[in-house]
Amino acid sequence: MTTEPDSFPRRHARTQRFTLGAPRSFTVAPDGSRVVFLRSGSGTDRASSLWVLDTEQGRERVAADPRSLLGGASEDLSPEERARRERSREGGAGIVGYATDKAVELASFALSGRLFAAELQAGTARELPAPGPVIDPRPAPDGRHIAYVAQGALRVVGAEGDGDRALAEPDSENVSYGLAEFIAAEEMDRSRGFWWAPESDRLLVARVDDTPVQRWWISDPAHPEREPQRVAYPAAGTGNADVRLFVIGLDGMRTEVAWDRARYPYLARVHWSAAGAPLLLVQARDQRGQLILAVDPESGATRMVHADEDRTWLDLFPGVPCWSPAGQLVRIADEGGARVLAVGDRPLTGAQLHVRAVLDVSDHDVLVSASAGEEAAEAETGQVHVYRVNELGVERVSQEPGVHAAVRAGGVIVLVSATLDRPGSRVRVLRGGKAIATVPSYAEDPGMSPRVTLTEGGARRIPCAVLMPRDYAGDTPLPVLMDPYGGPHGQRVLAAHNPYLTSQWFADQGFAVIVADGRGTPGRSPAWEKGIHHDFTLSLDDQVEALQDLAKRYPLDLNRVAIRGWSFGGWLAGLAVLRRPDVFHAGIAGAPVTDWRLYDTHYTERYLGDPARHPESYAGSSLVTADGLSSPAEPHRPLMVVHGLADDNVVVAHALRLSSALLAAGRPHEVLPLSGVTHITPQEQVAENLLLLQVDFLKRSLGLTGS
Repeated sequence: MTTEPDSFPRRHARTQRFTLGAPRSFTVAPDGSRVVFLRSGSGTDRASSLWVLDTEQGRERVAADPRSLLGGASEDLSPEERARRERSREGGAGIVGYATDKAVELASFALSGRLFAAELQAGTARELPAPGPVIDPRPAPDGRHIAYVAQGALRVVGAEGDGDRALAEPDSENVSYGLAEFIAAEEMDRSRGFWWAPESDRLLVARVDDTPVQRWWISDPAHPEREPQRVAYPAAGTGNADVRLFVIGLDGMRTEVAWDRARYPYLARVHWSAAGAPLLLVQARDQRGQLILAVDPESGATRMVHADEDRTWLDLFPGVPCWSPAGQLVRIADEGGARVLAVGDRPLTGAQLHVRAVLDVSDHDVLVSASAGEEAAEAETGQVHVYRVNELGVERVSQEPGVHAAVRAGGVIVLVSATLDRPGSRVRVLRGGKAIATVPSYAEDPGMSPRVTLTEGGARRIPCAVLMPRDYAGDTPLPVLMDPYGGPHGQRVLAAHNPYLTSQWFADQGFAVIVADGRGTPGRSPAWEKGIHHDFTLSLDDQVEALQDLAKRYPLDLNRVAIRGWSFGGWLAGLAVLRRPDVFHAGIAGAPVTDWRLYDTHYTERYLGDPARHPESYAGSSLVTADGLSSPAEPHRPLMVVHGLADDNVVVAHALRLSSALLAAGRPHEVLPLSGVTHITPQEQVAENLLLLQVDFLKRSLGLTGS
């Protein structure tokens, strides 16, 4: 199956969804004089370089070019680095991550498992001798040393390449130092396993022992001559890795940090700044209780700074907990039905804002990312803004309707803004509220603009996006394609241009496309997110409610309704055709979680509980149990199941068990196995042809062939 070289599917795949060439991963120097970031050389170039922007002169320069540093050789990634990139959904190449010292003068990064350092003011970069493969190198705040992980050991080397040595080495093949365990990286948004002291003389280091974790085997059936990959996967109800924390000095002295690990086994957050003692956020396994602890680095003892409890679950948020410069605890909490910012003992926001992340804390204010709360004066469907918050009130930094993010230091804000009417994102550097520079994007223009309307559907006011074909005259009802993610961590209804490109392409094939964010999706209120507790199937109810309400306002043909999705959205698509064949006439389930007992502990137990104590929650949300197939015998709706055989997050067993259950129940379906593909599909030909095959399936299934 082929397309024209400049077709949308081909360009969408080649540009990795039009993300290549866009600047990202910004760091601002504490004096505001420099902005460091990553960007590849064009909209089709996967290899990112490290760049520096001089904010005074407005000039950019390359600080490190991966091709010159590797002498033109291709990258060679270790299995550990591939796993790290899979956890972070990183599909790029070259320099995909970096860290700097406190002054943002020295940066370190890994290429092909080798250690590199760049002097950001001098504009020079060099390789440092280090045993590899090197993972996650990070300079000390004073820039004199660089710590990194190699073969499970935490090592440190002088910034000039001198004195390389191991500070902590594993005593068994199941132990590592300085790396995040699977569920921390996949579900807790904690990708790190070590943290420098502000004085640069010691580190907090996680020790991970995954002996208690069951072993699974990921094979490549297309290459039977290759050995299967052995992975430690903590499925719901089974053992987690044992995580301990140590203070380790550059002199090798080691002190274990003590807390009640039996009751609070999850190490979710670590913060160490000059404003106070190291902070830990530790969670109970059921995630209904958590503690914020302060650590005495000398003795390893901890004291409780704050405790939280929730009858459903407690969420984790970027940027918190942390200390303010004045030594007050900064956190995000669910209080009074709202998600608020709290500094010290006082909440500084109310129900007008739904706080999502803390971006920076200064002497004067806290910079946060937030959506409009349910008690806001007017609805801002899909918008995310940047705000300054202090005891005097709240000030919005971003103005135009859209989705905004920011990084701040030294009186300089890097504001990244995406809007509905503009492709990609615009990056402006602000000082005193005025733009002093811009960071250009080299991303390709998609060549089309979505015909999208943001609205709400049903009595629950479900956030929705409705897309029509760009050449649609509005005179005939259209077949419908529901295109959700629809679950935790996956907001799809956003006031931005590029998130709708694929949906618009499907619309241009003759569909009215609906994206609906029902209960469980983020960005609205704690109650909205927690409404799916012990019952994921409520997310399907909201898809149906949104569809039926929108049909009153838009020309939708409810006799031809299909649904497609990936991951949670794939599960939702499978659920739709199995449970509600009266509403949905075809479905495409991509990498679906069909049996939640096969998904990981931290995610699944948060929502469905312990499978031993709540088997009914798992059965009710399963696609492969009797409950999962308990819809009327007729009609049987067409279902395409797509799955990557190399997926180590949602393993292919999910698709195979679903296919077996459907076959046993006499339900026709199609299975599309993707050899060598993980949970993401960066391969250009695979990503391109997936779109084409889906359209072909939808048209066949809805009787649109030849129309």
